[in-house]
Amino acid sequence: MSDPCIISVAITGSVPKKGDNPAVPVTVPEQVESTHEAFEAGAALVHVHVRNDDGSTSSDPEKFAAFKEGVNRHCPGMIVQFSTGGRSGKGAERGGMLHHKPDMASLSTGSVNFASIIYENSPELIDDLAGRMMEHDIKPEIEVFDLAMLYNAAALVKAGKLKAPLHVQFVMGIPGAQPALEHILDFELGELKRILPDATWVAAGIGRHQLEVNRWALSRGGHCRTGLEDNIKFDRDRLAASNAELVARVADLCGEYGRHAASPAEARAILGLPQAAQAAA
Repeated sequence: MSDPCIISVAITGSVPKKGDNPAVPVTVPEQVESTHEAFEAGAALVHVHVRNDDGSTSSDPEKFAAFKEGVNRHCPGMIVQFSTGGRSGKGAERGGMLHHKPDMASLSTGSVNFASIIYENSPELIDDLAGRMMEHDIKPEIEVFDLAMLYNAAALVKAGKLKAPLHVQFVMGIPGAQPALEHILDFELGELKRILPDATWVAAGIGRHQLEVNRWALSRGGHCRTGLEDNIKFDRDRLAASNAELVARVADLCGEYGRHAASPAEARAILGLPQAAQAAA
């Protein structure tokens, strides 16, 4: 048997603007439909930000709940991960949907400069979000946009504010944050093994870096993230037709590295999550 690779699909990114890819799903029904297509193509985990119908940012907990319910109905066993990132509200509002108990939620463990903004995550906010995830038995995905965030996550485990083993995502290629360089990923993986030896990991490349970072992760035994949040293009010549198209590309790529796209059951076992029937009980 080949080693499974969890394919995560980030279905909806920045607010759609003129010239953006019209395939980016905005409303909850569109998001559920796009997720189902990605699920059929091989994705086992979905990462979601919700939007108002006009595309503007929403922090409405009921939209997150409706999305979770739709995915649970149409994509049996798929792991649902809510974003608590900056697009999910301001301050503590960013955790206002966690009482709906998704399988996972993203957690950035520090602040970082992006190209034109500061992505701010104060120690107080990090503690608040981590506490809510512990309270509702939600597994965090630690988002590492810069090196210090990895050590901050280890410190949270040591302080009893997060439970090991963690799942860590290395986000590479955002202007102002850590670049998409292979030797940087290798250094971070060495540090991950040293300070969080039981952790699982995934890497995400932004924009034109998406495919090369997928390859780096596959070759090193990690997991892959793709989707229209990270890159609205399939290649240099055209926009991606859908999230499913980007997922299918990674699923096909797995075979080149002796890997296969993890089923939801395999992904849950790797991440230490309850299987779907247990999760629904």
